[in-house]
This record gives sequence, structure tokens and C-alpha cells, in this order.
Amino acid sequence: MIIALFAVLALQAAPPPPTAPSAGSDSIGATTKGDADAAAAPLDRMHQAAAQADGATYFAQFSDTARFVGTDASEHWDIAAFKAYAEPVFARGQGWTYRPYDRTLIVSGDVAWFDEKLDNDSYGALRGSGLLRRTSPEGEWKIEQYVLSFTVPNDRARAVVALIKSDAAD
Repeated sequence: MIIALFAVLALQAAPPPPTAPSAGSDSIGATTKGDADAAAAPLDRMHQAAAQADGATYFAQFSDTARFVGTDASEHWDIAAFKAYAEPVFARGQGWTYRPYDRTLIVSGDVAWFDEKLDNDSYGALRGSGLLRRTSPEGEWKIEQYVLSFTVPNDRARAVVALIKSDAAD
């Protein structure tokens, strides 16, 4: 009886299941294709602004409480710390170019989570993932968390881990 009650309460508290995307959409689970496109827009603006060294536009895509997690273990920044790191780079006219492709975006109410494959001239294949949140009644979306990671083929993972461990021992 108690287990059944918890199950009913859990189902009532769960967000509604996402609906199927419209044909041709690269977004899964969006309430509408328009919701998915609106939620994806800050990601596209972020990537474009970074490539153009446009710090103001770049950081405008993030919420005031956002987190950025980079590829290095030390890169776990709140947005203020990330700005302190990146704004001098942008001020020198330097940016970074990550070309997104194969993005999956799932929208449920005012929250969207995503993962995207990225291509970069120096690093090759990477992955970005994170969370967006609708922050206004007008439908403005902001990045709450962005995680940038290297993709490591499984058959090479042991060698990569061994390199990381050997650097830590130095």
C-alpha cells in the first residue's frame, strides 16, 4: 500500500513526457519545434560569438548563475570566474571556434538539456553538453551549464588515463 502511494506521488510529480519532434528537427522531445529552436538559439549565438571574439554577446547567453566546465580538471567555473578568464582573451581579439553538429536537445517545460558534437581545428572531435532554462515569460533561454569534453575512443582510453596519471605523479 505504501509503495503504491509513493509510486502514484512520484508519477504526479514527474514532468510530462516529451512529445516527438516534428520532421526534420534535430531536437528530441520538444513541446514544439519552435520551443526547440528557441532553446537552441543561445547555443548557436554562443558558438558564433566565441569565434568572433565577441565577449559581450558570448556571456549574454549565460545566466547569472551559470557554470562552465572545461576540458581541464581545474576548469570548473562559475560565470564570474569564467568571465575573468575569457574576457582578456576576447579583448585581444582572440576567440575559439567550435563547430557544432549532431545536436540533441530535449525540452520539458522551462528546462532543456542538450548534447552536441563539436569540431575544432586544433582538438578535432569534442562534445558539449549541458542545461538551458527559459528565464522570462517572453521565452528567453539562457545557458545554465555548459560542459566541454574531449571524446576518447574506448580502445584508447587506458592509454589516455595512463598519460593523465603519469602527469599527476610528476
